[in-house]
Amino acid sequence: MSPSTSARADLIRPFTVSVPASEIDDLKQRLARTRWPDPETVSDWSQGVRTKEARALIDSWEREYDWRRFERELNRFPQFLTTIDGVDIHVIHVRSKNPHSMPLLLSHGWPGSNADFLELIGPLTDPVAFGGDAEDSFDVVIPSLPGFGFSQKPTETGWDVARIAAAWAELMERLGYERWAAQGGDWGAMVTTALATLAPAGVLGIHLNTPYAVPARIPESLSPSERRAVESIALYTGTLGGSNHVQATKPETVGFALADSAAGQAAWIYEKFHSKTDNHGRAEDALSTDVMLDAISLYWFTNSAASAGRIYWENSTASLSGPKPSVPVAVTVFPRDIPRLPRQWIEDTYSDLIHYREATAGGHFAALEQPEVLTSEIRTGLRSLHSQRCRPHSSAVHMVECQVEDRAGPGCPTVGP
Repeated sequence: MSPSTSARADLIRPFTVSVPASEIDDLKQRLARTRWPDPETVSDWSQGVRTKEARALIDSWEREYDWRRFERELNRFPQFLTTIDGVDIHVIHVRSKNPHSMPLLLSHGWPGSNADFLELIGPLTDPVAFGGDAEDSFDVVIPSLPGFGFSQKPTETGWDVARIAAAWAELMERLGYERWAAQGGDWGAMVTTALATLAPAGVLGIHLNTPYAVPARIPESLSPSERRAVESIALYTGTLGGSNHVQATKPETVGFALADSAAGQAAWIYEKFHSKTDNHGRAEDALSTDVMLDAISLYWFTNSAASAGRIYWENSTASLSGPKPSVPVAVTVFPRDIPRLPRQWIEDTYSDLIHYREATAGGHFAALEQPEVLTSEIRTGLRSLHSQRCRPHSSAVHMVECQVEDRAGPGCPTVGP
């Protein structure tokens, strides 16, 4: 049922981010009218976001933050919409100047979007300009999950990770790629693992910064690293799992609470950044205020609290014991990730583990916290797959993508009359 080359090209429409000024004004007015809750009765974050820190963040959002700056950053790159399985998928697609580059599909998690990878695009597509080798060049394809960011919100149930993986396989075929690699963290790692399980013919290999490699049965006798893992799983599913649990059981209630409260949306995401980054007591130790407000603003302007939260509801029966891919797997473990799994479990789960490394810094949000390290790890982890790469078979799709005024990506040919 693959469409013809020209039909595939016709299915891809250029897209530009442009939030109306009236929506920005409305946001500022809502922030100015925030009704604050009573302060917490503890001296730490055990009751959730601390009022002092939340006030500072929201004051910065109202008085200092510049959404148009973020829009310009997004619009530097070629963006497209394409309808797959009844849902419009927003995708950033940048081709390398290197004709021998390898296609790479990058998948994000929650609370993220494809904008999480903006800092990786240049180094991955043009490694020479960033001190790397041309042999490590990638074409990058970065979709936003259905219901996230500028992707459309599904209007029916059934969008679990397997269905998203099938949509991603269709996306890569539609863009003209026959064989490619994939990378992901958080929910993006779940989707990437599903891709490697469901479509091994198209996937050369994968890189994960969130391995789902928990044994089906935890050993009775635990090594120190295994005990640490069990403790981190308990923390992840317990104290730090509040937002996950609510979104897995009542995502629409979350939507009602956050769709009308900008301050609520900010606190919901800010708490997650605080609890899962490599910081010294403040999320701002790991992520800049602008980076956090970029993510928060994207959720606000797209009104996607409910639709993004539903990924937990759709996959409520999923476990940390993911499927075992039959393709090569590269893994990078970041020290402050939660849960953090031991090497033994990872080696037992991924029979074809081609790369393993424990980074020296970073937490759960590797693309935002440690973009240079993650870039290097993707290059190193997937380097052995480059000999199997396959360039696009569709020049028509390439030409359509390059006919986007002032936003042609690296490697796009000059479009003449």
